[in-house]
Amino acid sequence: MRLDDEAESQNVEDRRGGFGGGGFGGPKTIGIGTVIIALAASYFFGVDPSVIMQGASVLQGQQAPQQQQVNRPPATDKLTVFTKKVLGNTERTWEHIFETELNRRYEPPKLVLFSGATPTACGTGQSAMGPFYCPGDHKVYIDLAFYDELRQRFGAGGDFAQAYVIAHEIGHHVQNLLGVSDKVDAARRRMGEAQANQLSVRMELQADCLAGVWAATAQRANQQLLEPGDIEEGLKAAAAIGDDRLQRQAQGYVVPEAFTHGTSEQRVRWLRQGLTTGDVRKCDTFAARQL
Repeated sequence: MRLDDEAESQNVEDRRGGFGGGGFGGPKTIGIGTVIIALAASYFFGVDPSVIMQGASVLQGQQAPQQQQVNRPPATDKLTVFTKKVLGNTERTWEHIFETELNRRYEPPKLVLFSGATPTACGTGQSAMGPFYCPGDHKVYIDLAFYDELRQRFGAGGDFAQAYVIAHEIGHHVQNLLGVSDKVDAARRRMGEAQANQLSVRMELQADCLAGVWAATAQRANQQLLEPGDIEEGLKAAAAIGDDRLQRQAQGYVVPEAFTHGTSEQRVRWLRQGLTTGDVRKCDTFAARQL
C-alpha cells in the first residue's frame, strides 16, 4: 500500500505503557457485573467467558501478579503510523460513502492501542482475543502484536493484510451505525446457540464485505493506494482466519455448528464481493441464500 500522502487519524487512544498485569488498587473480588459481562460477551460476541473472568481477575489484582511497567512504543513507530493512516483513510472513505450513498453522517470510532489487557464497555479485552470492536463504546481495540501473529501463525503477512484486519473491525462499526448490530443482538436473544452462531457468521461476513467496499472505494479515490499483490494479501488473510481452518489447526477436526465467523471460502468470497463491487448494497449477507 502507498500511504505516504495519507493523513493520520486523530481518533486513536494509546493505552500502551500502562501497568501490564498489575492491579488497580489492590485485591478485589469479581462482582456480579463482571459475571454478567462475561456471559453477555460469550453469547453475543462468541468470547470465552473464562477469558474475560481471568482478565478481570488480573486487572482487579485478584491474582496479585508483580506489577511491571510496559514500555510504550513511540507514537512514530512504523506500525503505529501505519495503523493511524489506515484508520484515517477509512474515516474519509466512509464519510464519503455515508454522505453520497446512504444520505447519513458518519461518526468515526476511536481506535484503542493496548498491550495485554484493557477495560472496555464490553468487558475486559485481552490480546489473546485478537482485534475486536465494542459497540458499547464505539471503539476498535487492537494489540499491534497481532500483526506479527497474523504473519507468523497464520502465514498472512503484508500491509494490506493488516489493513484488512482494521477495515473488518471498522465494518462492525458501520453495522452498528446502521442499526444492524442491534437487530442481530435482538434476534440472537430469541434463538438457540446453533441458530445464533449462524447469525453471527452472517454478521462477520458482512463486515468482511464492508472491508472490501472500503478498499474498492478508497482505490477509486486514489489510484495509487493499492499496489500489485495487495488484494491477494487481503484474500489470503481472510482465508487464514476462517473458522474451519482455525478449528482444524486447534483440534484436528471441524464443528460447523460452532462456526461464528464463516469458513475460509466464505470469508474470501465476501471480501472479494466488496472489493469487486464497491457497493454497500451488495453486502447483504442476511438476505443471501448461500453464503
